[in-house]
Amino acid sequence: MLWGEGLLLSFSSVFVLLLLTTRSPQLSGFLTGGLYLLLVLFRFEPVPESRAQQVLKPRGKVSSIAHRGGAHDAPENTLAAIRVAAQNGAVAVELDLEFTKDGVPILMHDDTVERTTDGFGKLSDLTFTEVRKLNPAAKHRLRHLYNEEKVPTLKEAVTECLHHNLIIYFDVKGHAAQAAEALRKLYIDFPRLYNCSVVCSFEPSVIYKMRQADINVVTALTHRPWSLSHLGDGKPRFDSAWKHYFYISIDVLLDWGLHHILWNLCGVSAFLMQKNFISSDYVEKWNSRGIEVVAWTVNTAAEKLHSERTLHSNFITDSLVEDCDPHY
Repeated sequence: MLWGEGLLLSFSSVFVLLLLTTRSPQLSGFLTGGLYLLLVLFRFEPVPESRAQQVLKPRGKVSSIAHRGGAHDAPENTLAAIRVAAQNGAVAVELDLEFTKDGVPILMHDDTVERTTDGFGKLSDLTFTEVRKLNPAAKHRLRHLYNEEKVPTLKEAVTECLHHNLIIYFDVKGHAAQAAEALRKLYIDFPRLYNCSVVCSFEPSVIYKMRQADINVVTALTHRPWSLSHLGDGKPRFDSAWKHYFYISIDVLLDWGLHHILWNLCGVSAFLMQKNFISSDYVEKWNSRGIEVVAWTVNTAAEKLHSERTLHSNFITDSLVEDCDPHY
């Protein structure tokens, strides 16, 4: 249902804000009504909840999702990580989609290769042939076990996941149009993915493009409050004071938009939220909208128990076997 108590409150807030800004009840009402009309005309309905649940909770209970394939247990975003995650009992894997200079979809978290491989440079400057020569295990703590590992293509990773009956969370970092087209073709090649995968992103534009490309794909929005102004470890992104506070203001607007408008516009089935901002009330709020909450990154036994028994929420973790520090 489009119009509910939460959305009514959201548009009431918009009206009040516009009224304070314009001091014109007529203009405020016109602009608020226009925004609502745009939402009605351009929103996507979520996929049927029964199919979304089949993907999000395939066993009818909380699922453990290996972050980047389980970045602590094996080199991240590799076929080895997928195999190890399956061996360690993961229900799903979260994999990062990026593109080489020549447009080949591959698994990699960063837009540069230094952090995880023995190479250097931007992905946008490297062809697939050049990337394939790199060792994605070069910087991993267990690199001596994975000397022959290669950066996998998206299709290679999907084939491996399906072989192990793993749910896949495709994390798309950007390139909205390019990613949506690549994934659209992927779902044609692997129709099983409709019932065992989720496309998620921090960028609403990516999810909206994906729904435009294929309305039957299960999707999710990912969020960490203050992500534009602060790094994952809490440190400010910018030294400049004006830039720092500018992005804090953008963070506030983004957070409000995601929780009140954008989830509805995109028709998502899940919301992936940083663990520190999740409570039982928060989960219940989203569940009342028919949306599952997935916590990340949950890396201790106590946190996993809390997610499972208190929050009843799926969780993304860097390790299936032991406590570890987060991989940013």
